[in-house]
Amino acid sequence: MPETAKPVYLVDAYSDPVVIRITGRASFQNSATINDFISECMRQGKTRFVIDFQDCESMDSTFLGVLAGAALKLRKCDSGSLVLARMGKRNLELARNLGLQHLATVECGDFPMNFGAPNTPLSARAMTELDHARLALEAHENLLAADEGNRSKFQDVVAFLKNRVEQK
Repeated sequence: MPETAKPVYLVDAYSDPVVIRITGRASFQNSATINDFISECMRQGKTRFVIDFQDCESMDSTFLGVLAGAALKLRKCDSGSLVLARMGKRNLELARNLGLQHLATVECGDFPMNFGAPNTPLSARAMTELDHARLALEAHENLLAADEGNRSKFQDVVAFLKNRVEQK
């Protein structure tokens, strides 16, 4: 995938579980798309999600924090679940280093994808710099809630983002 190509999120919102396929880079620049989609699905009563990472090139802490937040919300549902499927070695390492395996089922290797074919692309909404800062702050606070060991990793980021959000 060329450097300039945007990541693509393909979904099947009508399958059970809801399937999200990530192609490209999952980062702070496009995390709101997944956050909004999962939130809307949950508002509609959908509580089972599989995220397919087979074609995900990389991800950052904001994206992982969005996933942590979704997993924390899904834990409050009777049948809520989040599966992070077909993670490559590097993405698996990132997810485990931040404690996501405590909140979601983390699968690597050949996870059976015998349900929904995600073919609907998600479109991103326009966001201001302040919107991005708020999302990044919430995502990093989710990582602190996911694993206390993340506090030392992200305390400076959280302090910076809080300051930025409060100044606006």
